[in-house]
Amino acid sequence: MSTQSGLLKARRFAPLFVTQFLGALNDNVLKNAMVVLLTFQAASWTTLKPELLANLAAGVFILPFFLFSATAGQLADKYDKSRLAQLVKLLEIAIVLICGAGFWLHSLVVLFLGLFLLGLHSTLFGPVKYAILPQHLKPEELVGGNALIEAGTFVAILVGTLLGGLLAGSGDGTTWITVVGLAIAIGGYLASRAIPVAVPPAPTLAISANPLTETWRNIHFARENQTVFLSIMGISWFWLFGALLLAQFPAYTKNVLGGSETAVTLLLATFTFGIGAGSMACEKLSAKRVELGLVPLGSIGMTVFALDLAFASPATPAAGAGALALLQMGSTWRVLMDLALLGIFGGFFIVPLYALVQQRSNPEHGARIIAANNIMNALFMVVGALGAAGLLAAGLTIPMLFAVAAICNAAVALFIYGLVPEFLLRFIVWMLIHTVYRLRASGLDHVPEDGAAVVVCNHVSFVDALVIMAACGRPIRFVMDHNIFRWPLLNFVFRTSKAIPIASAKEDPAMMEKAFAEVSRALAAGDLVGIFPEGKITGNGEINPFRPGITRILEANPVPVVPMALRGLWGSFFSRKDGAAMTKPFRRGVFSKIELVTGAAVPAAEATPERLQAEVAAMRGEWA
Repeated sequence: MSTQSGLLKARRFAPLFVTQFLGALNDNVLKNAMVVLLTFQAASWTTLKPELLANLAAGVFILPFFLFSATAGQLADKYDKSRLAQLVKLLEIAIVLICGAGFWLHSLVVLFLGLFLLGLHSTLFGPVKYAILPQHLKPEELVGGNALIEAGTFVAILVGTLLGGLLAGSGDGTTWITVVGLAIAIGGYLASRAIPVAVPPAPTLAISANPLTETWRNIHFARENQTVFLSIMGISWFWLFGALLLAQFPAYTKNVLGGSETAVTLLLATFTFGIGAGSMACEKLSAKRVELGLVPLGSIGMTVFALDLAFASPATPAAGAGALALLQMGSTWRVLMDLALLGIFGGFFIVPLYALVQQRSNPEHGARIIAANNIMNALFMVVGALGAAGLLAAGLTIPMLFAVAAICNAAVALFIYGLVPEFLLRFIVWMLIHTVYRLRASGLDHVPEDGAAVVVCNHVSFVDALVIMAACGRPIRFVMDHNIFRWPLLNFVFRTSKAIPIASAKEDPAMMEKAFAEVSRALAAGDLVGIFPEGKITGNGEINPFRPGITRILEANPVPVVPMALRGLWGSFFSRKDGAAMTKPFRRGVFSKIELVTGAAVPAAEATPERLQAEVAAMRGEWA
């Protein structure tokens, strides 16, 4: 059973999933129904133009994110999140009734009050749904859980948008909007009652009502970890990028493709399907852990296919073609393929970032960091909307706007990866393992989640360290031969992962002493250090005797030692079978099977070179 199908049956996740899905669905049903009504019946409500009303409605909905996100984060850290979810769902029921009263009274002011409260509902629930995941899910379930949340959110946006439009266009639209909205809200409240208790991490927190000081404090919490803060920047950029695309769909369909209203739905459904598919695929591609390598892959795909969407757009639109008529045109399929792939790579980009923020945030400040994320998301979307409006007003066509967004996406990605090379490091390692090998790892739960330890492994090829890095989610500082460390193609990876170059006493005694001192400092700091005790890559497929360097390391830092064994790399392009490595074609072809087996940690007092060699040899077996 996959993690995702199992989670959908588990009480610690399923009620939360249903609650958030119905909440997102109701937001979009009510919001889109109001926009459609005010667009097509503006004269009966106000003298304002429909275009102004639509933008005003968007602003009213997003305003609570700026005003109340900081307070929402404090509440979610101070109180039981399951109880907060129930209270937010009760608020949602009241909001639907207020919207119903606005329809009945034919009052634009009351309707906009309801829209503002809908934004407040989303503001309050955001920190709850994301901060509760690390409390209820296991580390290996975090990616799968976030993938389900993201996929569910975008499906809810699609269904809610379509349903809201249909209800607004029905005979007695205002009544049906209220009835359906009330039914969804009640369903969400009932689901929320089944969410298990989530013990608050900061029950003594004093709530501050000042949104400015609390917003700044929340951003400060996020900035404590640079990777977390830049991940939030990446998430916010994704929402800017996605909102910019979605906002152009109606005009793009009408003015560029020449499609009708049904064609807008086709484009929206294709993009939404892509995001859902990409999100759901993350668990499989990341082996159920937070795989940062998917983030650069996602940003590359988003850039490439946004650019291709600009080039694929027809120069001359059709004449009011419906969805079926557009599908009969060859150019439309390229546009749809670009939108689907944009969504898929967007899923690769966003899911690991959300999981990373949850995983690496200080648990005591988790909800407030999510609140900071929500504030930044809202800010980026507003700036994106204003920027897009300005560029279009200046004469840019919509395809040209897509091209500008693609170029900006590449620039943002390079900026983030330049500040945090860990993303590119994981991308390179992930690509190696998924294009050259098929890696199976077992026993990784023996690697401690935190604290100092030494990892030892047999040395079969030039890429052994990369294979272990790809399998182990926790960063490892490898001690490696200085010649391998300087290898041009992999030097970036080793430098970024803070590998420690070492030379033999005969070659460079000063470098050797420096390496042992750096290992001692790394272990004292609680890092994970990896060594290959053989001291060299095997030349015959057999394990060479383990050298006494491990004993010297443990005398200075008596930490546990985790034995690992690589299987299947002997005879590969990067091994020394039949001569020098990397001089012969791939003997086993691409996607050859390899394994990494991890054993139980050995206490420092028992971790002699002979004991560790026996452990590694037993795990490796006959398959070198």
